[in-house]
Amino acid sequence: MTRFITVPVSEGHVRGRRLAEGGVFLGIPYAAPPVGPLRWRPPQPALAWQGVRDALAFGPDFPQAPNAKFRAPRQDEDCLYVNVWTPAVGSGTALPVMVWLHGGGFTGGSGSDLRSDGERLALEGAVLVTLNYRCGLFGFLAHRELSAESEQGVSGNYGLLDQMAALRWVRENIAAFGGDPARITAFGVSAGSASISLLLAAPAARGLFDQAILHSPGAARPLATLPDAERAGLALGADLAALRALPASELLARTSLLNPAVRGLTTPRVLRPIRDGWLLPEDERPAFQAGRMHAMPLIVGSNRDEGTLLTRAWPVDTLAAWREQVRSNFGGCEDEAMALYPAADDAQARPAVAAMFADTQFNYGTRLLAQCMARREPRTFKYLYTRRRPQQVDGPHHGEEMAHAFGNVAAAAPGEQADFDARDEALSAIMRKAWVAFAGKGNPNTAGVPQWDAYRVGDDNHLVLGDEVLPGAGWRKAQLDFLERFYERG
Repeated sequence: MTRFITVPVSEGHVRGRRLAEGGVFLGIPYAAPPVGPLRWRPPQPALAWQGVRDALAFGPDFPQAPNAKFRAPRQDEDCLYVNVWTPAVGSGTALPVMVWLHGGGFTGGSGSDLRSDGERLALEGAVLVTLNYRCGLFGFLAHRELSAESEQGVSGNYGLLDQMAALRWVRENIAAFGGDPARITAFGVSAGSASISLLLAAPAARGLFDQAILHSPGAARPLATLPDAERAGLALGADLAALRALPASELLARTSLLNPAVRGLTTPRVLRPIRDGWLLPEDERPAFQAGRMHAMPLIVGSNRDEGTLLTRAWPVDTLAAWREQVRSNFGGCEDEAMALYPAADDAQARPAVAAMFADTQFNYGTRLLAQCMARREPRTFKYLYTRRRPQQVDGPHHGEEMAHAFGNVAAAAPGEQADFDARDEALSAIMRKAWVAFAGKGNPNTAGVPQWDAYRVGDDNHLVLGDEVLPGAGWRKAQLDFLERFYERG
């Protein structure tokens, strides 16, 4: 049997590597390289090629801090590539399709991450796609000069436009890999699932995907406006030609000008998707609550400890720092916030801030998405991930469920010892079966998965994914009810 498989795509033919079951195709361009004059422009169509193009290695990651779990050969602005794992190429079948959007706070991440390798998940019966999209200053810079040259009069949100271009490419081409273009599930973690949340409220994204699975979405916080983001962008300089001529390394070095080390918990951020009035005409929260969202089957969930890891470097080890976090984020509601996130001494300050971070950044948006989608689509499901690895003393932290969903609990960077046991493998098997069943029919219930009831708004019910898999309800109800009241006040 030949080691390679060749399939046609819209730009030409690609040669992938045959696996024991199916094949893998890496580094397929879905858009033109966004370099030179295409820096800070919407993605343009990929260029066609003659003959057969090798799809045997990951494409470059966009410029960012290095990560030992990423397998791309290098970093480069030329980063708009997809990767496809399929058990069905050439079989004549049409399997459900799952398109993964990586996390990374809109400043990092990669479709080549070891933890999101698609081989094991695809073997459950799906065609699996990962991709890169522009992030950081390369993907989300708004600037008045960029808006002036845009036909729509906007700037920023280039990374979201990349994701939309990739989803269109998948819809047009995935049948050649054994996928069903009428059954596309977008799924992602953190910034990736925050992107899906935004696309659910973006009129122009209608029809790009049919179902969604959102891991810890950073959703429903206020978005920065285009004018605010344009003003912030001037910190890089006013001369657009000079900015476009900057080497990528020099541009990357300026990230901190727009990305502070300590983020506001209830205030907008500018180096992420913004409310530009065109792609994103309004914030998610009012859109969702008014029913202005693309109705579709949905799984959404969060992890038990979303905040500890992501606030570990914050200078919040004193009662004074805790009080400042409460004051700056919950003005007018400080007493209630202090009661719900209490700290009696310096030792309790950091855990209290981590809890505030978890609820404002992830838990609130998770519940809001479940509530609002369930009112429009009964096939809405919520989970809470609670599994700690054998040697883990806190957590599970933000993003730690990803390896379980893909079946890569043993994924470890070079020199790193993987921490897992039979319970991790068992939970991973359940999650893979549930995720692929959902991709196939809009319902995660299947053989090998404990009963998972659809979401009921009044109960706020979920499935606990932990040492045991069992039903639960009302996760952090008092705190999330407070956040709802706080946002309602405006």
